[in-house]
Amino acid sequence: MTSKIEFKPFFPEKNKRAYWIAGPCSAESEEQVLETARGLASAKIDLFRAGIWKPRTRPNSFEGIGTEGLSWLQKVKSETGLNVCTEVANTAHVEACLKHNIDVLWIGARTTVSPFAVQEIADALEGSGVKVLIKNPINPDLKLWVGAVERIAKSGIENIGVIHRGFSSFEKNKYRNQPRWQIAIDLKREFPDITMICDSSHISGNRQFLEEVSQKALDLNYDGIMMEVHPDPDNALSDAQQQITPGTFAEIKSRLKYRPSGIDNADFKESLASLRFQIDEIDDEIISLMNSRMVIVDEIGSYKKRNNISILQTKRWNEILERCVTKGSELGLTPEFISNLLKAVHQESINRQHDILKRED
Repeated sequence: MTSKIEFKPFFPEKNKRAYWIAGPCSAESEEQVLETARGLASAKIDLFRAGIWKPRTRPNSFEGIGTEGLSWLQKVKSETGLNVCTEVANTAHVEACLKHNIDVLWIGARTTVSPFAVQEIADALEGSGVKVLIKNPINPDLKLWVGAVERIAKSGIENIGVIHRGFSSFEKNKYRNQPRWQIAIDLKREFPDITMICDSSHISGNRQFLEEVSQKALDLNYDGIMMEVHPDPDNALSDAQQQITPGTFAEIKSRLKYRPSGIDNADFKESLASLRFQIDEIDDEIISLMNSRMVIVDEIGSYKKRNNISILQTKRWNEILERCVTKGSELGLTPEFISNLLKAVHQESINRQHDILKRED
């Protein structure tokens, strides 16, 4: 069920082109901020970003220049005409940004994870009319992300967007933060009209992946891209590996393709409808087969109960996983897809058999 919150368009050309947000991870000096902004102004970005307060994991890391940096953002506006944005984490940050006429505020992942912190910011924003972007929480919790949007909306803010920056995980992955695209897609189902931006820098963690992550986001109908840009990335005081120069940003931007979500063409719509009908039929068949599989799972659960056998049979599970991954690879399906699919099926099977074992005879 989707939310009844109505969002004003975050930018006027929604569904016509991608929206671009770029700038340094951290504002380090006035010269660095202005040099970056000048380079990005020629690349025709929509919003200049720079972290003023940086919530770092350890206290001895560079934690931002503080309020002084807001005056540098004001100079960016006056010199380049670019709108500017920065991250806020508490009431004092909000008040300082409003005083300096910052155009857009964003709530970071470490803040979104705390409803208390988000509510504090929502209270400080009330009546301001400023635009607000909300990053996903650092952990993969859709309800926290939805709740943050709802809290900011209740404060009277109408221009609200979200930023997908990926999720922390102990699992090994080539990216710094696992995208878990489905969580962002589920948020979009909750708020169909909300503006969604992909922070490809924080997902990637390394500049070599920026283009592929950004293109995937645009292919998934994201409204725009956020990237971290620095005049001397390797010597940046924070997140050096994922930052790029303004020139590199312009090159990547020129190669990325934005595709609208639909076109007014009768033949296209008819062909797409036919293919979607086929998908629906296959999905119905998959669900029916899954039901048949679970009937057998229940029979196995009853057998295990009668014979006092544990639910998890590790050897059998490994055999299923290895066989299906091999079969899937032969058909062109990735091991990751098959593994994730089977893990979900296996967990449902375990849950059902657990319920059977709990029943009294």
